[in-house]
Amino acid sequence: MRDKELVYTINEGTREGTVIVRLDGPLTLGNMFKIQDELRAIHPPVTIFDLSNCDYMDSAGLGVLVNFYVSAEKNGRKIGLAGVNERIQALLDMTRVTALLGVFSTVDEALANR
Repeated sequence: MRDKELVYTINEGTREGTVIVRLDGPLTLGNMFKIQDELRAIHPPVTIFDLSNCDYMDSAGLGVLVNFYVSAEKNGRKIGLAGVNERIQALLDMTRVTALLGVFSTVDEALANR
């Protein structure tokens, strides 16, 4: 599972000024560099990470999200996570970043609250 390829898309959301980043596969140290570079290039007012097909995340993957959050927060932008599974939720809870990143059941819920 951890060796699976990460495939992702970055698309405009249904609401103006939003971007949806959909992850398919694990977000790990072994595959984070490409997405990290692309995330540095986008600056929408609201970014929602759709993790409904992200089955695993290690601490390096979490670091990508936290770094994006820090950059967004400094510049008045918001982020949210949607579709988080139990394993990733446990990582977020253990590292105490759940409230910081904003976790929602669905992309629509995240959009409504960001």
